[in-house]
Amino acid sequence: MASPLILQFRDICKRFPGVIALQNVSFDLSAGEVVGLIGENGAGKSTLMKILGGIHQPDEGSILIDGESVHIRSVADAVKNGIGFVHQELNNLDNLSVAANLFLGREPLWAGPLKLIDQKAMLENSRPHLKRLGLNIDPRTPLKKLSLAQQQLVEIAKALSQNARILVLDEPTSSLTAGETRLLLTTVKELKAQGVSIIYISHRLGEITEIADRVVALRDGRFAGNLSREEINHDNMVRLMIGRDLQNFYLPGSGERHPARLEIKNLQIATHPGRFISFDAAGGEILGFAGLVGAGRSELAEAIFGVAPILSGEVILDKKRMKICSSRDAITAGIFLATEDRRRTGLITEMTIRENITLPGLWGYIRMALISRRRECRAAKTQIDAMRIKAPGTETRVMNLSGGNQQKVVLGKWLALKPKVFIVDEPTRGIDVGSKAEIYRLLRALADAGVAVIVISSDLEEVLGISDRIAVMHEGNLAGIVNRPDFSEEKVMNLAFGKSVA
Repeated sequence: MASPLILQFRDICKRFPGVIALQNVSFDLSAGEVVGLIGENGAGKSTLMKILGGIHQPDEGSILIDGESVHIRSVADAVKNGIGFVHQELNNLDNLSVAANLFLGREPLWAGPLKLIDQKAMLENSRPHLKRLGLNIDPRTPLKKLSLAQQQLVEIAKALSQNARILVLDEPTSSLTAGETRLLLTTVKELKAQGVSIIYISHRLGEITEIADRVVALRDGRFAGNLSREEINHDNMVRLMIGRDLQNFYLPGSGERHPARLEIKNLQIATHPGRFISFDAAGGEILGFAGLVGAGRSELAEAIFGVAPILSGEVILDKKRMKICSSRDAITAGIFLATEDRRRTGLITEMTIRENITLPGLWGYIRMALISRRRECRAAKTQIDAMRIKAPGTETRVMNLSGGNQQKVVLGKWLALKPKVFIVDEPTRGIDVGSKAEIYRLLRALADAGVAVIVISSDLEEVLGISDRIAVMHEGNLAGIVNRPDFSEEKVMNLAFGKSVA
């Protein structure tokens, strides 16, 4: 017998100035069901979930819970209706304990009018919620001492402590390691077995394939279709999301070995003293960097870019030894870094596309001691066209763009300066499959133009797909470099765990 419907969206419409975000979207969620909600950035997923969470109000349409029409006008209304959210960006206070985070704003009180927090009751009330998720931790533990995956589980426990029957997980694994992701997916399966209904939003289609009972796709603000459990696979999901097949998703190079442009010799960085790293990156190739979280990949990139100190060693560009003491030195030399956290260190989201793209090379737009707005607009328009950024124009604020388009702005601001070496850290984190394909195309075009492209990624499939060679790091050491004919997941993971391979 089919499970009863717990949630129904009926003809939901939402408009913003100049944009139809949702148009007549309808779908259902059954009790104890996991629905994978997919779609490109800007397809309407976030808007729909914000309506469910009481942040936005629909212009038309209705929401039914247990068959009854409900009006969700606030986050408090969503909680009262048994709806819990775990967002991609964690909403926690890591200086407080696990228990304090679980009951933040809902602390048990004692002492009458004094309203003192009952610490003992809060600790005791925390334990069953942590146990339900298999979290064998002391609720007095400061949250900052937990791994990212454990912090995600605390957020889920917080939602469940509010009696959530409908749980929305928005890109929950985007910052997790492979092991942490496995823990979270196991938790999702256990919650489903306990009768919790889950809407799982992710651009990692392998996760959707593993855990979803059904897939719902949105495209351009409209319902694009359903996939039953038997129909769920990568190709079917891509077709629903973008309305076409993605040919040549990964674009490997010719295999021809080019001369080195960047040479790193015995580089010692502050975060891993006593470890000496040597490698080279050729113009015309994509050199992938793999490794576990904490292996030192991002720290190495930051040192080469001049934002982290180099203790010793050499950085050689086009046979010339460089002195990199700051990011200005690196930019002047033609070495650029697109960081992994685009919103914190890659963009100024309150500023426009034009301002973000021209900011790193602002001196090049100055005429007679004034910044030439016309030259800025021309450069920004060139990058918007080249990167296929979906935006009304150069004066659009970056905060109003989808994640994929924000990432394209990050890339565009560096490409406008014509790099010699381009280091990209987690280039496709949290963006849709269509945008991923475009970014892979851009990175391959850069390499084909003679740029030495270095890609750091925690997505092993991505590293294997786009790289010409893969450098693998383990605990601050370069464990080995794998050439394309020898690529395999097993070989890369063995090196990542410090095991030597033949």
